[in-house]
Amino acid sequence: MAAATIFEQIQDYANRADPYPLYRELRKTPVVREADGTYVVSRYRDIVALLHDPRISSRRGNLQGFIETDPPEHDRVRRALNRYYGPPETPDRIDRMRPELLEIVTGLIDRLDGRTEIDIVDDFAYPLPVTAICRLLGVPLEDEPRFHVWADALVEGIGPQAARNEQARRNADNAWADLSRYFGTLIDAHRELPGQDLLSALVTDDRTAEAMSQADLRTNASLLLFAGHETTVNLITNGMLTLLRHPAALERIREEPEFVIPTVEELLRYEPPVHLISRVALDDLDIAGTTVPAGAHIYLVLASGSRDPDHVADPDVFDPTRHDPERFDLHPQEAQHLGFGGSVHYCFGAPLARAETQIALTELARRLENPRLLADPPPYRSNPGLRGPRHLPIRFDRVRPAEEVTQRAVAHAAARHRQ
Repeated sequence: MAAATIFEQIQDYANRADPYPLYRELRKTPVVREADGTYVVSRYRDIVALLHDPRISSRRGNLQGFIETDPPEHDRVRRALNRYYGPPETPDRIDRMRPELLEIVTGLIDRLDGRTEIDIVDDFAYPLPVTAICRLLGVPLEDEPRFHVWADALVEGIGPQAARNEQARRNADNAWADLSRYFGTLIDAHRELPGQDLLSALVTDDRTAEAMSQADLRTNASLLLFAGHETTVNLITNGMLTLLRHPAALERIREEPEFVIPTVEELLRYEPPVHLISRVALDDLDIAGTTVPAGAHIYLVLASGSRDPDHVADPDVFDPTRHDPERFDLHPQEAQHLGFGGSVHYCFGAPLARAETQIALTELARRLENPRLLADPPPYRSNPGLRGPRHLPIRFDRVRPAEEVTQRAVAHAAARHRQ
């Protein structure tokens, strides 16, 4: 039996906790052809070039919705979905959600009072983005047990490991069908009795029908629900794991909450929620001296690109200050990352994911007294592309009351002002 390739080793669950040494090996050969005819690209500059190259397609067949389309169809649908979500027509939608997000986070942490051991995933990182995306879309939170099952099937049915698992792909197809039927019923309900949510705005706007059919609307609503919480769970959990491994950064967020902004950007570079995505070549391509034929599937290893030493200095060092706009010793390009992909397919939910993670990590840092890991590394989810801990058990001494934290923050701010 032939030895496993580096890309095959990356997919092996045994390496899920730390794939980064394998990424270093992968970058030594910038473009690798696997035995099944797929190509793997791992350097930052090559990935960025391909993300902007119209000769590669996002039509891969393992997901549905606008994420699986190319311009101009992609742009038409995305503009319609974005009309009530972000700029230019609704530029302040996410900023207006911040008090509500803080309310959700505060409530979740309040429920931990009296406990000294929790699972960050089950007790916090999962319910936060699920609650947020349900409120944004207008999905009843009490339906969470139903779409949780569908979301798990979708995660297992996408990525390179699913290519060899027919049952996983079939389960994912069934989950998409179930989600689509669910949203068909929900869309009808919102049309009859609209609210202040995104779904109501879409179904009552005549312009939506000009951009997509009712079937497309159901599919894209399903995508927003799925993608709107799955990757954020990983980002928050990876973030807390990394901060507990780097207590000085955690302490700085506790003392200087604004430090969470560059910290989240560094987390997106250092421990991103999405490690790889796939594309299809529409034409013969020359990538770093390798000819990739038309029709070939290409895996872009985003997490490897963000740790490419030709892109950023000391890539394996967790250093949030590299994203501090007041630092001028770094070229601006070095502060960028691939945590949200790039080009026309730049993550639709990036503003919400940033806001959720910034608020979540700030409040966890301020309110959990002396948090520490109970398992390192923790158990991981099986998907190598959507990478994050399945559980993150931690222990702490107590939950600080929100009032105590607020008073301490006011006093600290006043002291800093006097300096």
